[in-house]
Amino acid sequence: MNYKLIKLTKENDLNRELRKQKQERGELAILFVSHWDKYSSALVKKLEKRFSSPKPGAKPLYIVDNYNMPHSFVIFKSFVLPQLVTIRKHKVFSEDYLPSVYKSLDLE
Repeated sequence: MNYKLIKLTKENDLNRELRKQKQERGELAILFVSHWDKYSSALVKKLEKRFSSPKPGAKPLYIVDNYNMPHSFVIFKSFVLPQLVTIRKHKVFSEDYLPSVYKSLDLE
């Protein structure tokens, strides 16, 4: 799987993407991270290295940090970081076990 990394810095940007997903019923992937967490930092560095030049048709992966957007962490009950939240149609899948996050993002 190929991802296009998009770092969000405003709550409105995430809310816009959530509304868009709800209307189109597509797939939305959000990665919640913290700048102070060494595992989150390592994961973001690996993602930036692997997906630095996304191929055409790459799926967007929205990266949200807890410093700029604390309210979004409350919405998805993100208490353990890093956490990958995938929304498909009306179902929300949340993964916070680190090896499973790496496997879901094809980083193994």
